[in-house]
Amino acid sequence: MLHYEADPRSLQPLVPEGTELDRFDGRTLVSVVGFLFRNTRIRGVPIPWHRTFEEVNLRFYVRRRAEDGWRRAVVFVKELVPRRMIALVARGLYNENYVAVPMGHRVENEPAPGRRSTVVYWWGSGDRHGRLRLEARGDPRPLVEGSEAEFLAEHYWGYARQRDGGTLEYRVEHPRWRILESEHAELRCDARDLYGPALAEVLSVPPSSAFLAEGSSVSVHAARRL
Repeated sequence: MLHYEADPRSLQPLVPEGTELDRFDGRTLVSVVGFLFRNTRIRGVPIPWHRTFEEVNLRFYVRRRAEDGWRRAVVFVKELVPRRMIALVARGLYNENYVAVPMGHRVENEPAPGRRSTVVYWWGSGDRHGRLRLEARGDPRPLVEGSEAEFLAEHYWGYARQRDGGTLEYRVEHPRWRILESEHAELRCDARDLYGPALAEVLSVPPSSAFLAEGSSVSVHAARRL
């Protein structure tokens, strides 16, 4: 997970109706995240040849006041996946901006003590390609209460803008993740082509922070319209 500070004006047009930008210490953040999905099921049913796959997404953070208090959430700007069927299903269920491109990944873990972990995701082909790389050392540690890493990792809601201007809300469940702080992280891609000029400027500098999350089982619940 690579994180960047953004001008809120570059994100405001993307904020779903009924939510507002969420900030950490007054800063508006966006994240480029590489995921490796394993044993994926849709409504409990595994789909052959679509259970293990990569995803690289750009997301930002919002909140909504509900009857149970503030719901802190993520909004996805764009999600890259390697198979067309995954993109079609996600667009159909949530109207998320999924795009299918060739993708791959590499994970290397050196033996303890002081082990180094290297994770690389790549996508595209020819001149239209990108790479996300992160190196970390040591063992995963619990998130610190009130830290920036906790703010970025601990979100259990998602919101998606709809074509008619409405908003879908969905709940996400997973255990509290442990993380490794990054020693080196980089994003190489044509961000202007992927995300447009405003967000390309945000992503043109080194990330302000980065970490590797241990991962876990994750459940994404059915969406409801606000």
